[in-house]
Amino acid sequence: MSSSELFIKEHDILNQALLAGQSEAMPGEYYRRHLLILSESYRRLVRESERMIARSDRAEREMSRLNAQLHQLAKTLEYKASYDALTQVFNRGAIIDRISQALENGPASLIVLDIDHFKQVNDTYGHPKGDAVICGLIERLRCCLQGMGIIGRVGGEEFTVLLENMDIDQALVIATRLHADLNARVLAALPQQKVTVSFGISWAAPQTRFDDLYASADAALYQAKLQGRNCICTNPSRVA
Repeated sequence: MSSSELFIKEHDILNQALLAGQSEAMPGEYYRRHLLILSESYRRLVRESERMIARSDRAEREMSRLNAQLHQLAKTLEYKASYDALTQVFNRGAIIDRISQALENGPASLIVLDIDHFKQVNDTYGHPKGDAVICGLIERLRCCLQGMGIIGRVGGEEFTVLLENMDIDQALVIATRLHADLNARVLAALPQQKVTVSFGISWAAPQTRFDDLYASADAALYQAKLQGRNCICTNPSRVA
């Protein structure tokens, strides 16, 4: 529908007023009547315009509100896609991506750690207590790392710590500090029992694949388990 079809009545009133304006020697009442009709039509158009502007403003505010909600929803979905729901550290997919990106830009060390005898914790105290132990461990790691590493959860009770641009000796110092802290103080979530952790450490040169770096650290972790758990092992064969 064209704009002229929407305003047929208004166009008729305007045309009649123009014709009246071109007429001469007509009674004053004739001109007054056409002026009143034109004025009333104009007033109605003004009211409709004001209502349209108000609706437009409301629509714009609603659009802004919906856009803000959409933006927040996108951020929420992005966060949930990247972070572990329980611990709020990077989930498996996200930490793999982060490690891969780090290796594209430089060398990196990787600490893989696993809670010793964690199944016994779940079996003895229940899974909610096990979840609390995991969260307590993550808080302890964050405190000890002081922002120096990036934590990821790669399995139920297995975690990684990415140390960008650090060699294996620096990684060993950090792992030793974490290990000592866990042995010195029990976790608040399980004060009646010490929770210990086994560590495996590897290092890789730039452009190394994630799978190679992780496999090397995982082999060191397996060695730590074989040695009786609650200890640190490094992989002597550096991934290059």
